[in-house]
Amino acid sequence: MMKKQEFTIPFAGLKPGKHEFGFNIDNTFFEAFEYAEFNDASIDLTVLLDRLPTMLEIEMAATGTVNIDCDLTSEPFDQEIEAFLKLVVKFGEFYNDEDDEILIIPHGEHQVNIAQYVYEMLVLAVPLKRVHPGVLDGSLQSDVLEKLEELRPQTAKRNTEETDPRWDALKDLKTDK
Repeated sequence: MMKKQEFTIPFAGLKPGKHEFGFNIDNTFFEAFEYAEFNDASIDLTVLLDRLPTMLEIEMAATGTVNIDCDLTSEPFDQEIEAFLKLVVKFGEFYNDEDDEILIIPHGEHQVNIAQYVYEMLVLAVPLKRVHPGVLDGSLQSDVLEKLEELRPQTAKRNTEETDPRWDALKDLKTDK
């Protein structure tokens, strides 16, 4: 099981400059956060840490797929995701993570844990409306889609076929000025 500690980056022994770290994220990462929306996940995360004399700049870029259920049909499908997050780590008196883009850690720290930032970045990269690609292009055959089509309101057809003659006289009163 992937632990959140695997995303702790020690920066104390690193020379000033840019350093790259790579992570492979699967569904066990999300299970550590007790997030059960994904059926499966396969994401590559690249972390670029730029160590400066007074602060750290961290750039995280993720690409991959998560297997989620469609909101309309409940059919599972692979959703491609891409995410990017820039984080500035500064040193101060107390730990403070209230800002989304700036993390303040105490002066004596020698490592930073980015697990929470990675989690939030990836969860927010998934679209709010999750629709199976087969629904959009019409190639998915499902009992749910057939039932939805059967229950679709037929208001457009009813309006063109039958109109109440009492209202037809009122339509003539409309004027465009």
